[in-house]
Amino acid sequence: MNWWTKALRSLIASDTREKLDLFRTFPGFRRFLATRHHYAILRTAGDVLFLVVLISGFFGPDLAERNVAVFLTWGLLWPAIVLSWFLVGRMWCGICPFPGLGVFLQRKGWTLSWKVPHFLQKYGVYTSVFLLAMIIWIEVAADLDRSPFGTSCLVLTIVLGSAVLAFLYEGQAWCRHLCPLGRISGAAATLAITEFRANHDRCRNCKTFACKRGGEGKRGCPVYLGAYSVKNNLHCLVCGHCLTTCDQDSPQFLLRNPYSELITNKGRYITCSYIVPFLIGSQLARFLRYKEVYGSFVSVIGSDAAAFSLLLVVSFLFVLAGIKLGNSLLVHAPDPIVGRLSPMVPILIPMAFVGELVYRMWFFADGIGDFVPTIGRQAHIDWLQKLGFSIPDFPVQILSAFFMLNGAVAACYILWRFCMEDFEGQVTLSNFIGLNALITVFLLSYLVVIF
Repeated sequence: MNWWTKALRSLIASDTREKLDLFRTFPGFRRFLATRHHYAILRTAGDVLFLVVLISGFFGPDLAERNVAVFLTWGLLWPAIVLSWFLVGRMWCGICPFPGLGVFLQRKGWTLSWKVPHFLQKYGVYTSVFLLAMIIWIEVAADLDRSPFGTSCLVLTIVLGSAVLAFLYEGQAWCRHLCPLGRISGAAATLAITEFRANHDRCRNCKTFACKRGGEGKRGCPVYLGAYSVKNNLHCLVCGHCLTTCDQDSPQFLLRNPYSELITNKGRYITCSYIVPFLIGSQLARFLRYKEVYGSFVSVIGSDAAAFSLLLVVSFLFVLAGIKLGNSLLVHAPDPIVGRLSPMVPILIPMAFVGELVYRMWFFADGIGDFVPTIGRQAHIDWLQKLGFSIPDFPVQILSAFFMLNGAVAACYILWRFCMEDFEGQVTLSNFIGLNALITVFLLSYLVVIF
């Protein structure tokens, strides 16, 4: 069988055994990830980009139209990260510059190397989701995506947060337990077309567990996993450390049906259960903020920040109500084995993260034409200002509608799989029709605020 035929089967097959191992198919790809200086080059490039953002934001012009820090962060880097979720899961986290200062401190021995406390392991998810909500709220309410200084403050805050935890605890405790960007990346990675997993047949012969502990001067897993214990895409950074420590050639990078993990977990992941309703609600609120009617709403409330906050709460409650209604149509009682489920969460995950991609695409399309002129204004190179252009709204709207329609189709597919497998015989025809109608309501809500 040709590799591309197997790749296609991996993407569409519901059988979890039908997965193409990209490491075996493309050995050069595995060698690239296993070679640590390749990661060092990528991380250095990220460090340079963040350094540009920090310097430009703190010491450059105050206006977004004259400072590249804003568009570099919100228009290029963040959309690129969002897009990467669908392809390579959390691989961005493997080269993320945020933990760079903390890693430097640990390599110099400037760390207490305490064990991560139980309360951080247990409650870190709530804290990171709260921090994510705060970032999204501040981005809009304080016009952070128009403030070079505010953008640099946000970047520096995350870097310092990571450094403090690296000084206190071993490994990358910030990345595993508190990072808000890592938390949303982990939730989105459950939708990725790839997964990093161990070949457990090979792991049975392992005596050292070096993929987790490290060995011979090589670092172990920075987030305390090890390839053998990775069961989902939530926490693995795909950083490549275990490729150099494993002597059993166990790690695999598999191409898969992007909905397989969502169908398997059926809403057990607490991370997704908190992030998804807030994310959808915030997207509806953020899109509505660009509508003419929002101006009238602000005049009534008296404050843009207060108006957006109220709109955010209402949108969040709307999504929560939809999820509760969907769950009641699917599951009438707690599962006797795994406890309470929220199957509407994995059903809505494709729409949630496609919606985030669409929102960031709008920001990119709105600002890319003025990026080079902004460089010209900041660097006082007048001729660069003549290279500006604009992208009309209509093609972006059409592309957005296409993406959201695909997200809705994916939601209907996951629902169908649930009804045919895990919840077979539990969902009546009228409930099934009601669930599809509920997905349609979410789709129409997106289309209304986009158009």
